[in-house]
Formats: sequence, structure tokens, C-alpha cells
Amino acid sequence: MRKLLKNEGFESFIASIICIILGLIIGYVVLLAIKPAGASKAIVAVIKNFMYYPSGAAKIKYFGNTLVKTAPLLMCSLSILFAYKVGLFNIGASGQFTVGTCAALYLALGANMPWYVCLISAMVAGALLAAITGILKSYCNVNEVISCIMLNWISLYATNMILTKVKESTSPYTLVVANTNPKAILPSLGLGKLFSNNPYVTIAIPLSIILAIVIWVLLEKTTLGYELRATGNNKNAAKYAGMNEKRNIILTMVIAGALSGLGGAFLYLSGFEQWQCTQSSVPGMGFNGIAASFLGGLSPIGSIFSSYFIQHVTAGGAYVDKTLYCSQISDLISSVIIYLCGFVGFLKLVLKKAAEKKEGGETK
Repeated sequence: MRKLLKNEGFESFIASIICIILGLIIGYVVLLAIKPAGASKAIVAVIKNFMYYPSGAAKIKYFGNTLVKTAPLLMCSLSILFAYKVGLFNIGASGQFTVGTCAALYLALGANMPWYVCLISAMVAGALLAAITGILKSYCNVNEVISCIMLNWISLYATNMILTKVKESTSPYTLVVANTNPKAILPSLGLGKLFSNNPYVTIAIPLSIILAIVIWVLLEKTTLGYELRATGNNKNAAKYAGMNEKRNIILTMVIAGALSGLGGAFLYLSGFEQWQCTQSSVPGMGFNGIAASFLGGLSPIGSIFSSYFIQHVTAGGAYVDKTLYCSQISDLISSVIIYLCGFVGFLKLVLKKAAEKKEGGETK
């Protein structure tokens, strides 16, 4: 047991479970305070999500919907943890997600491009936006949090302006990709049939998992990954060892931005949603990615499961009885759980100290 407590993976797992349980308990207390009679059913509805439906076909279909939104969330999570490993806090994932969406949808709807061109353009757009932050950080020592936040808003309003050229004439939403340019929709390769012919289930789901594995290999098993992590641990020491710390910072942000941009393409090229050109806030996917990365113990593999859990809870909130609670209560419960995900690192530290204290006591 002592060895388990000292194992970093086990610590991350236990800390994540504790955060999830605490989040659900607090959410339940909030429901009790508002309307005690329906609190139990409401919290169960959040946990069940697609299991709410009695029909097996419906369960599988809505499970597919949850996976559709898990893929872009996983990409944002990977973007944030990748930058964090190199000592950077990429709070600009939402902006990179936004410009990736803009590039993908504009080429799909305005230039009639196929899906693979749209995916590449989304990655390039996200990478270029993040490169600005990397250059400012490397050469001007501008805090990446400040530059990322500013770029988030610039990205949002620029995207709204550009995508008005490909929006529906009678609504603020962009044209339906499946109707306007079917070849821009990500291929399903038969995956949709596995989820009761769900048309939104595409290769984005397996691709996101493959990319998570690739990022893990890059960070943990390659020389480049070692250099990037060394730069994050101590920039001056990395420079003394002959590493190009400025290049590493810029390269890190470029890769992180490409991942977030790809997340935007994964969501909107599945046909699951349309972009609203009057949107007044940056997409929450990038901010939820922060919670997913920490809940997953800052591990690319852990982020696969944490991204799914966060999306599962977020989607499950829609099944809360709206006759008993206001429509925002589902967002509140999801937000509480997501907020507590940020304490995974703190709980890991507590568990580590407990293990060290126990080991010291046994030694005496």
C-alpha cells in the first residue's frame, strides 16, 4: 500500500476520484437547497446521462453524441497539458479552438474544400495564433496568460466577422456543412453504424485518442520531448546545457495551438453544431480543457478518460427536470465538478505528504 501511495499514477487516480465525489456531493447539496423533493432524481440524471433513455438504441445513439463532444475537449486538454509540461499556461486554447473553427468552416463553406484540407487549415490557424504568444514570451518576456487572453477575444470577433460571409440569411448561424458541402464532413468509416446510425460519429473520435498516445510518446520517449520538459523545469539550465530555449517555447505553443485548432475542426466538421456569428463569449471547450488536463493528472492517457467524464457530466445536466429547477442548474452542477477538478494537484500533494509521513513513522 505504501508503494501504491508513492506511485504518481495511483496518486493522480485517487485524487481525481476524490474531486469527482466531492463535486457530486456539493452539486447534490445545491439541489437540496433549491428544491429538496427532486434533488436525488436530479443528481442521478446528471450521472446517468444517456442511460436516462429506456431504449437501448437511444442509449447508444446519445452515447455517441457524448463521444462526439469528447473528441474536441480531449484536443483542448492535450493542448493545455502539453504547454504546461514546458512551463507554459496555455489559457488561449479557446482562442486557438475558435480560429481553427473559423479556418475549417470558411474553407468548407466558402471555398468548397474537402475535409482533410479543412483539418490541416484548422491546425495551421491554431498554430499561427499560438506562435504569436510563443514569440512574445520568448523575445519580449510577455506573460503568456495575458497575451493568450487578449488573443482569445481578438479571435472571437475576427471569427464572427469572417464567418458572416458563410452564414444563413435568416439566422446568425453558419450554413449547414452537410447540406452545403458534404465532402467537408469528416468520414465515418462505418463508426456511425455502431452508434445506432448516428451521423455525427466520425473518425474524429479515434483520431483524438491516437493523438493522445502520440503526445505521450513525444513527451516521454523522445529527445525533443525531453528537451521541451527540461526547458519547462528550468529555462536557464536548459540554455546552459546547449538547448535552444526560445525555439522550444515557440515550438511548444505551435504544437499546443495546432491541437486546439484541430479540436474546433473535429466538432464543427462532424456537423454536430453550427457556429453562431453573434456569439459574445469564447467557447468554453478551451476552459474545460484546463479541468480535463488536471483531472487526468496532466497525463495524455489520463486526459482521455477525464475528458470523457467532464463531457458526460456536462451532457447529463441536460436531463435535470426543468419543471423543478431552472435551466441553468445543470450548468451550475457541471461547473462545480469542473471547478473541483483543479484541485487534483493539491490532493496529489496531500497524498504524497501522507505517504512520506507514514514511511517516516514506520522507519522510527
